[in-house]
Amino acid sequence: MRSVSSSSSPNNHKLYFSKTELSKILNCYSIGVSNGSWKDYALNFNTNEAIFSIYKHTLASPECILKKYKEKKKKTTLYQLSINNKKNSKYKDIDQLIASIKRTQLSIVVY
Repeated sequence: MRSVSSSSSPNNHKLYFSKTELSKILNCYSIGVSNGSWKDYALNFNTNEAIFSIYKHTLASPECILKKYKEKKKKTTLYQLSINNKKNSKYKDIDQLIASIKRTQLSIVVY
């Protein structure tokens, strides 16, 4: 069985969400599920990015994509939010990204 930790071996170059980041993302996701906006999610890990995709329907394209990636030139970690295939601005920390999602969720629920 493989470990999911990003520091498990020196040859593991994939980028992952930390436990606290994933907890914040799943908390926000659970709110979307409880109000009926979202149904499914997927996690993808690549060499330079970790992606959390949120789906309204199981067979549909993702409605919301949260991406954590390393900027090559500055060697910093940034976050990007795409809602309905429209790229929003970059965020320096996960809390700013989550706040943006919550604002979007409020606009979806309120008529």
